[in-house]
Amino acid sequence: MNTKESDLSSILNHNHRHPRYLIAILQEIQSREGYLSNEAMLEVAKFLDMSSATVWGVATFYNQFRFTPPGKRPVRVCLGTACHLAGGQLVLEAVARELKIEVGGITEDHEFDLDRVACIGCCALAPVVTIGQDVFPKMTPPKVEEVMVELNPPSAHKD
Repeated sequence: MNTKESDLSSILNHNHRHPRYLIAILQEIQSREGYLSNEAMLEVAKFLDMSSATVWGVATFYNQFRFTPPGKRPVRVCLGTACHLAGGQLVLEAVARELKIEVGGITEDHEFDLDRVACIGCCALAPVVTIGQDVFPKMTPPKVEEVMVELNPPSAHKD
């Protein structure tokens, strides 16, 4: 049994076998693994004696769940009211272009993943991007390019 399987077994084994625990189990798996894999959702369905379609339906209904592994450095672009009004959507599009991924995606090297968030809580600094624990205020599309070059210099690319 590999580590992921034993982690999943330990999560399932200390939970009750009742459908009302589905969301709590999914949250715990995501908290530990960073995302919900297809394999994990199939195991949860088996454990709770539910159809995999039901588990998938519940998981995809809530935007708290992700279905791809996170990158080493998660990129979050705020699209709360202040950030949206200050050009957050343009910043999001610039980040996606720079990383060559879509929202919800991950770079091929698994270095970065990209998501939008409703509010980071830095409204006076709008628009805001976080990369890992670092906060980048008053972002613009040109600043996105500068930040990404600093974080991932061209010499680091393996072409």
